[in-house]
Amino acid sequence: MTDANSGGTRPIVIKKYANRRLYNTATSAYVTLEDLAGMVRAGQEFTVHDAKSGEDLTRQILTQIIFEEESRGEALLPVQFLRRLIGFYGGQMQSVLPSYLEMSLDTFAKQQEQLRGQFKQAFGGAPGAGLLDEAVRRNMQMFEQAMRMWPGFVGGMPAAPKSEETAAPAADDGLAEMRRQMDEMRAQLDRLAGDAARK
Repeated sequence: MTDANSGGTRPIVIKKYANRRLYNTATSAYVTLEDLAGMVRAGQEFTVHDAKSGEDLTRQILTQIIFEEESRGEALLPVQFLRRLIGFYGGQMQSVLPSYLEMSLDTFAKQQEQLRGQFKQAFGGAPGAGLLDEAVRRNMQMFEQAMRMWPGFVGGMPAAPKSEETAAPAADDGLAEMRRQMDEMRAQLDRLAGDAARK
């Protein structure tokens, strides 16, 4: 579907019926949560609406997809992270946290793309699983360190294990760039927190 005004592609509309069935209006077919998860991975934008009331249920359905993935053993979210996340509901920082998490995940995804691009350019192919896993581990360490620097997380985050790699000064440009981006995000969060406190 193309939006004539913007020239962009509009999200596919998924309708949810009272019997919990999900209907893809673009393909005129019923779909499952697993189908929607596949659409997310493929980069297809969609919104989910109640077929009767028109209420936007996209957030609820995406949350159900995460629950399904976690239930079948595809655990991605650490227990401590989930505890902290629940703790933010109803708190002063609830309005700031979504922006912070979105920026963090965006930075994480960009770092992975850069890494893949560097490997492809250097070796003409995708990186080996072990090397990519190591890069993911390093990025998660950076993410956890950034969370500790944010005042709302200081009390409950466990200390990061110190290794020879994290103790040694970072030599590669990618790590330095990520640190710079984290500093920018922290500054933006400070501004957002200040704005929220003034409201």
